[in-house]
Amino acid sequence: MRLLPLAGSLDRPVRWVAVSELEDPTPFLEGGELVLTTGMRLTADFGPYVGRLVERGVAGLGFAVGLTHEKVPEELVEAAAAAGLPLLEVPRETPFIAIGKTVSELLAAERYEELSRAFAAQGRLTRAALRPEGTHALIDRLAREVEGWAALLGESGEVEHATPAARLDTVVPVLDRLRRASRDGHPAERPLSSVALSSPGEHVIVQPIGGVSRRIRGFFAVGAPHPFSPVAHTVINAAGSLLTLALEQGRTLVAAERGVRSAVLALLLAGEIEQARAALAPLGGRLPDEPFTVLAADVETLEPLEPHTFTSGGIALVGEVPAPLDGPVGASSPVLYGELGSGIDQAARALESARKAGAGTVSFADLAGQGLLALLDPAAASAFASAMLAPLHEYGSRADLIESLRAYLTANGHWDAAAQRLGVHRHTLRYRMKRVSELLGRDLDDPGVRAELWIALNSSGPGSRRSSRS
Repeated sequence: MRLLPLAGSLDRPVRWVAVSELEDPTPFLEGGELVLTTGMRLTADFGPYVGRLVERGVAGLGFAVGLTHEKVPEELVEAAAAAGLPLLEVPRETPFIAIGKTVSELLAAERYEELSRAFAAQGRLTRAALRPEGTHALIDRLAREVEGWAALLGESGEVEHATPAARLDTVVPVLDRLRRASRDGHPAERPLSSVALSSPGEHVIVQPIGGVSRRIRGFFAVGAPHPFSPVAHTVINAAGSLLTLALEQGRTLVAAERGVRSAVLALLLAGEIEQARAALAPLGGRLPDEPFTVLAADVETLEPLEPHTFTSGGIALVGEVPAPLDGPVGASSPVLYGELGSGIDQAARALESARKAGAGTVSFADLAGQGLLALLDPAAASAFASAMLAPLHEYGSRADLIESLRAYLTANGHWDAAAQRLGVHRHTLRYRMKRVSELLGRDLDDPGVRAELWIALNSSGPGSRRSSRS
């Protein structure tokens, strides 16, 4: 356009063109503009004018000649050179409007090029997401697009996949900030969408992966040794959308599969075995051969078994009891499909015992071998024992009534054996048992009463023999 450079370097990016004849146009500028003027209001002292433009951060100054000034004043050239302001001479035949249109066209071309590169990058990300490796391939592609590294992290911060040289030490401390912003934010507010970190030679962006709810279900991080360009930011946001979509599709698929398995379990309980097999076949699953074992546990505990065996809710059907899982598990005795309801009940009872123990797998067969007391709720049994034996405990300090009753029941009502066990005369024992019968108001010759007293004695606190496997 026949513009003549007079001072300063021409490597400044131009964001727009502004025409002004004001002595101080800076209140109307944002920075990055090429300012055009004829200088009609400028005096001989150009220093303050140039200083204001430099302070505002303009890209350069275009001074028109042939109107107010026949040539660019030397004082202006010297002031611009001293301040490092790019100064261009605009000939009379070059209208300001032509310069503005040219800059606008160049900016539009650059923007189009950026969009083209961003669309191309999004296409490459989408193709990567469709590969068998899924999200892992997407993370690898993202690292190449930003010329840096990328990482995918789970809900609790565990690394699911990361490219080489990933700076995860800078990422982990940021995760709590994103969690708090999602947890503590007002429902009407938009949760914190990302965190950006910058240091010499390292620029990092961390974004949460959510879905239709505010709950964070994972994170991804991307880093590079250089600042991210607008194209890179577009690519990073596109990667976040693809990761969220993959997560939501995965959750929807899992929910649908679990719904089918729930229906299959209902068919099995109804005795419709062949219909259950047919309903399960499209999922690629199969039912175990008979006999099988029923497992009962929390849904999260049984999740590792889902790809390998039939599971539904907190129930799993297995050919063999697996190695200990992460949580309490109850296992039934081997059953047939016609006995599935009984197997589920056995597994549920065994699960209760496993939960009382704290963890591990408890088999119903082992539970049954521990005697009747092992099947009772400890709190309920203790309350029953306290109420039933209260008259004996309240009878002065005669603890010998409790021990005499225990010996009598252990000897199955045989006076001589019980008396010998206690080291007393049988007539003494008869007197004590008569007193026990009077205090309790029960007939000790009644087998049902004997059974209740035996349970009470073995369920009470001090002197309890619940651990002796009677």
